[in-house]
Amino acid sequence: MASKPSFVIFFLMISFALVQITIAGDPDILTDFVVPQNVTKVDGSFFTFTGMRVLVGSKPPTAFTVLKATKAEFPALDGQSVSYAVLEYAPGTINPPHTHPRSAELLFLIGGSLQVGFVDTTNKLFTQTLQVGDIFVFPKGLVHFQYNVDPENPALAISAFGSASAGTVSLPSTLFTTGIDDNVLAISFKTDVATIQALKAGLAPKP
Repeated sequence: MASKPSFVIFFLMISFALVQITIAGDPDILTDFVVPQNVTKVDGSFFTFTGMRVLVGSKPPTAFTVLKATKAEFPALDGQSVSYAVLEYAPGTINPPHTHPRSAELLFLIGGSLQVGFVDTTNKLFTQTLQVGDIFVFPKGLVHFQYNVDPENPALAISAFGSASAGTVSLPSTLFTTGIDDNVLAISFKTDVATIQALKAGLAPKP
C-alpha cells in the first residue's frame, strides 16, 4: 500500500460500515442521548470526535496499532450502541487472538490485505484472506484474529461494533500476564512450568 486513502474516501468507508450494524448490544435509553454529569454545555462539539484526525497524512505504521472511538474516548456514544476502531497493521504484524464479549465486530479492509479467522463454540476454525473492499464479520464473543502476512506492505481496516463499549479480552495477555498459577497453565496446556514461565517472560511489559 503506497499511500493511505484520501480523507473523503476514509469517511465514506466509515459511514458505510456504520450502517451495517443492525443489532444493538447495549441497553435502550429513555432519552435521546446521555450527557455525562461533568458536561455542562451540549452543542455540536459534544457529538464530534476528532481523535481520528491523527490518521490523515500520517506515516505507515511500524507496529500493530488500534485507535478507538468508544464511549471511553467519545462520551456521546453512551447509549447509542455503536463504536469504532481503526486498525493499522505494519508488515508482518498480527492482532492476537481475542474476543469482544459485548458485540460482534464488522471489519472493513480499506488498505492492504489481511488473513482473518475465528473459532466457533464447536472449535471449528473459519478463515479468509481479505482484499481491499472486503467486509468480514466476527460473531459476538468468539475468539478471532487478524494477520497481515505481507512482509513489505501495511494494511488498514476499520471495525464497527454494536456496542459503545464492546470490550476486548486478549487471550495471550489474559492467560499469561494476570497471575494465573504456573501449574494451572502447565496442566491446561499439557506442557511444563518452565515453558509457561518463558511465555510469561516474553509477554511481560518491557521496562
